[in-house]
Amino acid sequence: MSAEARGKLKIYMGYAAGVGKTYSMLEEAQELRERGVDVVVGYFEAHGRKDTIAKAEGLEIIPRKKIEYRGSTFEEMDTDVILARSPQVCAVDEFPHTNVPGSERGKRWEDVLVLLDAGIDALTTMNIQHLESLNDQVFEFTGIRVRETIPDWVVEQADEVVMVDLPPRALLNRLDRGVVYGREKAQRALQNFFRESTLVALRELALRQTAHEVEHRAGNEDAVARKDGGPPGQANARERILVLITPDPETAMLIRRARRVGDFVGAEPLAVAVRAPGGRNGSPEDHEAIERHLNFARNLRIETRIIEGDSVAETVVDFARSNKVTQIFLARPAERRWRIPLTRDPVQSIVALARDIQIVIVSPRAPAPAR
Repeated sequence: MSAEARGKLKIYMGYAAGVGKTYSMLEEAQELRERGVDVVVGYFEAHGRKDTIAKAEGLEIIPRKKIEYRGSTFEEMDTDVILARSPQVCAVDEFPHTNVPGSERGKRWEDVLVLLDAGIDALTTMNIQHLESLNDQVFEFTGIRVRETIPDWVVEQADEVVMVDLPPRALLNRLDRGVVYGREKAQRALQNFFRESTLVALRELALRQTAHEVEHRAGNEDAVARKDGGPPGQANARERILVLITPDPETAMLIRRARRVGDFVGAEPLAVAVRAPGGRNGSPEDHEAIERHLNFARNLRIETRIIEGDSVAETVVDFARSNKVTQIFLARPAERRWRIPLTRDPVQSIVALARDIQIVIVSPRAPAPAR
């Protein structure tokens, strides 16, 4: 399908449950319906909120697909029925949702991409803490590891990102009045994301991300103008970030950090793993961990390479210079121990060898204590 025929994606972004993302999405769906646009609701979760339920009245809601799993019945969005119905616009709540095992696709955002490929416009919702590159940052100030995440490249494909904002105190007031959750669930929420300090931090993160999305789109338009003969600008100069892939668990944090920095400064990340000639280094567990990290990088649309060499440091630095790398991202394991037995301490060796390249050593941080 041509790019012109592909559906458009609009994301309603928030920083916590209850700020009004689903309500805003349904409000737009109603406005479209009133204008004669063929719009359906592929999936929405009201969580018992009366205003949200009322806002869906009159909209065509596609029946959910029932899936049996481990003796229980689960309901998911029925993508096949939506495709057969072929509306102009489909509203889909909870973009980061993980589908129950047995579904055709693992994630709801993958279902939405299928709709877009079929030429159907999509409205959807998500919170900022589900953005993959922010996973470590969110963990640092909340102490909660978000498991359902969306790769940044998916959000970057959106034609429009709308920030649905509500001051933290107003949100806490809604929670206290039972508007967001029932009493028991509200009490649990207050022990997790709904501490005021956490909400303030998440809101600032969401505001910055929304501003970045605006700049990102403006930058793309400038790039198109230059391609069409417009004046060259600073954005023509491309930086490259090399991420060294090792078996260490902190490598995932390193990949996310490089993706995040790359998006903000317009740099191209490159994930590189080093193996000894003949693949003689490392245990089967190490090989498995490295492949897992490489797959994670690929999922974030980061180019990956596996290169061979007797010395990690020399191999990485030589590769970096030949590929015009401007920054090298390295993880410093918390136990200060390197698991690849090609050299004693590649971090210090790389720092010593690559004096003409910026080196960024990322150390793991403990989550902020609850306040």
